Amino acid sequence: MIAYLDNSATTQVSREAADKMMKTMIEDFGNPSSMHRMGVTAEKEIKEARRTIAKTLSAKEKEIYFTSGGTEANNLAIRGIVSAQSKRGNHIITSEIEHPAVLATFEDLKKIGFRVSVIPVDEFGLLKLDVLEKELSDETILLSIMHVNNEVGSIQPIDKIVKIARKINKGIKIHVDAVQSYGKLPLNLKRLDIDALSISAHKFHGPKGVGVLYLKDTTRVVPMTTGGGQEKAIRPGTENVPGIVGMAVAAKAIHENIGTQYKSVLNLKNKLYEGIVENIDGLKLNSLLGDQGLAYVLNVSFVGIRGEVLLHALEEEGIYVSTGSACSSNQNKSYSHVLEAMGLDTAEKEGAIRFSLSYKTTEEEIVYAIQKVVEKVKDLDQIIKGR
Repeated sequence: MIAYLDNSATTQVSREAADKMMKTMIEDFGNPSSMHRMGVTAEKEIKEARRTIAKTLSAKEKEIYFTSGGTEANNLAIRGIVSAQSKRGNHIITSEIEHPAVLATFEDLKKIGFRVSVIPVDEFGLLKLDVLEKELSDETILLSIMHVNNEVGSIQPIDKIVKIARKINKGIKIHVDAVQSYGKLPLNLKRLDIDALSISAHKFHGPKGVGVLYLKDTTRVVPMTTGGGQEKAIRPGTENVPGIVGMAVAAKAIHENIGTQYKSVLNLKNKLYEGIVENIDGLKLNSLLGDQGLAYVLNVSFVGIRGEVLLHALEEEGIYVSTGSACSSNQNKSYSHVLEAMGLDTAEKEGAIRFSLSYKTTEEEIVYAIQKVVEKVKDLDQIIKGR
């Protein structure tokens, strides 16, 4: 049996999205910039996809820009806003548990003279709002915060964060990395007073290599690339039409039952945790189980066992999990920067496993995973003690 529990890394493309992409590649393959009928057809497909994505965010169609994914969307938002706002100040803020696409970008900006504040988190991966409030000033031009952490699933209180920031600096630009929350938590950008937001299709059963940057219509950015006039010259280049239309199909489908799906996945997450904790001693829970923790992510430390060893032991049984972010898991690190920021000790960091679910995850998979996790942990524990 296969139990794929690494959905925070990537999801299976839905059949509907794949079928739409195939039709676009084979039949409606014209260049959207061409003036003939096939080009017009492709252009209409992009317009419809933009309309669909905008509707899921309660945004305007003109505020939606298509990118190659979350990393590009984050870079375009951060670098583009900072370049446009640099005359107003040189102070920018993020948190210490952001995705590498954000942290590395801030590090680059620091090297060229921007003053960077990195806000710490508590033991649950939640931003320390009192520290944030102290760091904000009239010189702050950008605040970039992820909505949901990709490793432990902590949900940042974006509403509170925005209110704190706007109270101190009305002109500050706010960017939210919503790669892990889009399609799982409702997002209403009419009510949420932010300037930019990033999403990535392959996190919600769309294709890899395509994403979205929402830019509020009053937000100015300096483009990172130059070329044609596509995407209003904010992100020039021939559009990835199959990817864009496939993403729109996946986005529409996942938002049709977003509330029902969330409740179902939450039940599976709780079942998974209870099944593990009842049968294994010495666990440390790294994810919140209540409203401040995403239903789709469960991070647990099996203290005394290296997460990498357990990952491969489970892989032999057809169970696929992760030890952290897939975007940085191959960089010869023994543990993640997120768990480090949360204050875990070495054994807890090295023993961490992330189980990430999707609405396609079944109860049968969870039951199977519990059984095999318990078996493998006990086997490994016996091997370690027998040395």
